Amino acid sequence: MTRTGSPRGVLFDVDGTLIDSSYLHTVAWWHAFNQKGWDVPMARIHRLIGMGSEQLIDELLPADRDRDQDESIGDAHGSLFSVHWAGLKPTRGAAELVRRCADAGLVVVLASSSNATEVAAMRQALGTDDVLTAVTTATDAERSKPAPDIFAAALEAGGLRAEDAIVVGDARWDVVSARELGLDTVGLTSGGISEGELREAGAVAVYADPQALLDDFDHSPLARLLAGD
Repeated sequence: MTRTGSPRGVLFDVDGTLIDSSYLHTVAWWHAFNQKGWDVPMARIHRLIGMGSEQLIDELLPADRDRDQDESIGDAHGSLFSVHWAGLKPTRGAAELVRRCADAGLVVVLASSSNATEVAAMRQALGTDDVLTAVTTATDAERSKPAPDIFAAALEAGGLRAEDAIVVGDARWDVVSARELGLDTVGLTSGGISEGELREAGAVAVYADPQALLDDFDHSPLARLLAGD
């Protein structure tokens, strides 16, 4: 059980963390860029998945480009990704980990910066709405990752303080944005980012996927959060 006082909770990133979608996003972005005449290697795109659309496009395209195209590239990515909604699947152990956290007395918030329609599709695939305290989407944040806005919104939605919460995410952008708020991050390599890169960004622990974190739950940073360490 949690100690008395302020509630304690977990802010879960969704894409790549709870839903196995990072490579689907990579392919969708690759096609979106190609539709507008930009040849961007998938390897470069994948490393930026988890970053906000505007920042991702800025990182991948020349600064002197015609920026009038940017919105249509983002829209194309969304349309291409939507083809996969019906087939989205949780990462290994994702639903069980979310339920374990809730059963332990932790507030559980999905901290996604995707749009509400995409988040709805991912929530349906995950099937844990009955144990969630709150869910954030793109409309809850003025700036997207690596800015910390989405995690700030998730803290507020969950009634949590940064010192009483931890982030679980799969991208270095999760770690970077969480650190700006004083939040620790448990990293997962389920999105395709290496343990070394996640630790270099500042992750306090790294696991292969939600199942591995669940298997080590009693010895993980989540258990220490419950104990108040």
